[in-house]
Amino acid sequence: MCVEPIPPPAPSLTRRGVLATAAALAGTAAVLASAGRATAAPRHGEGAADTGDLVVEGGTLLDPATGEVTEDAVVVVRDGVVRAAGPRSRVRIPDGLPRLDAHGHWVLPGLIDAHIHLSTTAEARSAVRAGATSARSGSTSYYQDVAVRELARRAPELAPRLRAAGVFVSPDLGDTVLADPDLTPLARLRDGVRSPEALRRVVAVNLRRGADVIKTRVNERAGLPEQDPLTQVYSHAQLSEVVAAARKGGRGVLCHSYSEKGCHDAVTAGIASLEHGVFVGERTLREMNRRGTYFTPTLTAIAGLAQSSDPVLAERGRTYLPVLERAVLAAHELGVPLAAGTDSSGGTVDPIGREIVLMRGAGLPALDAIRTATTGAARLLGLTGTAGRLTPGHAGDMVLVAGDPLADVSVLTAPARVVRAGIPV
Repeated sequence: MCVEPIPPPAPSLTRRGVLATAAALAGTAAVLASAGRATAAPRHGEGAADTGDLVVEGGTLLDPATGEVTEDAVVVVRDGVVRAAGPRSRVRIPDGLPRLDAHGHWVLPGLIDAHIHLSTTAEARSAVRAGATSARSGSTSYYQDVAVRELARRAPELAPRLRAAGVFVSPDLGDTVLADPDLTPLARLRDGVRSPEALRRVVAVNLRRGADVIKTRVNERAGLPEQDPLTQVYSHAQLSEVVAAARKGGRGVLCHSYSEKGCHDAVTAGIASLEHGVFVGERTLREMNRRGTYFTPTLTAIAGLAQSSDPVLAERGRTYLPVLERAVLAAHELGVPLAAGTDSSGGTVDPIGREIVLMRGAGLPALDAIRTATTGAARLLGLTGTAGRLTPGHAGDMVLVAGDPLADVSVLTAPARVVRAGIPV
């Protein structure tokens, strides 16, 4: 897990060509989408997204921040932004706006996948349709996530609002050295990307290419049978170099991790969020609570290993999942902030609702499990005030589900409808 190999783009798509092509694609897709959109009223402007005007009425509205439940609620979205939300008796519905009947459904803010690998337009659209209207990339091989972010800005119904991570800061870049000409000198390094200079170079290229966050690792991968996830590949000093370089550019770091020592080294080096973290121990969790370091356990990915046809991976998944569930519950009880992430990659997008189900299964109360994919994840992504709630000023992103998620969070795995920036998708 953490990035399946993707073929490199054509030579014409290096550097700024990736962004330019994404922009052109987004413009074309937006025109095609708007042609068949009966429920949205897009706003056009140079470089601006097509966003919708919409009234969602009659549903049961849940505010994850407060736990407040509002029956027969109305949410008014103008230009992709919530202008009013509350009981019908208190909300004035403007004339002439398209309406979406939500009777018999619960209405929640769009969900957030805080660890996902989006390398294609099909994956981006699948994520939205599965309810993830915002997301954070766990890295891609050739800056596809930067392009997906731009696609989302111009045609929001086609992709989640995205925090891009660029390429993985990892000892062995493999063909990823072809992602940017300034990475190619690293191919000659006998020991890989390990020196302070090499680490800083990868971070610098990511920042120049527009990465919003930096992704690195401290352990080998769990999803490759030939690798040992408890083997540490970067030291505390090396992780500190990555963190320092990222902070110099005003960015935080998410870190792929498994072993207790690796987790502790990553947290004390100053990362913003610990990813996977199966064997994270109490001392590290207490340090995370003290520092405000997030934990993104990606339970979906670990549970998926147990279903693998490879016996090594299947046994790994069966062994790791209960350990990770205990770590998640311990983190919650110690006050460590949690964020939901599926670690989807390789063309398959798992619904973020499944991660909420697994959070609930680990012992979190239903509302707290929902918060890991709404208000909690929004804080991690720097989207408080934009995502995670449906109050005035927040984005008009919603999921409609056919049941009470406080009674059964599994309804979030298959939204009946998704609204992105006021546009039903």
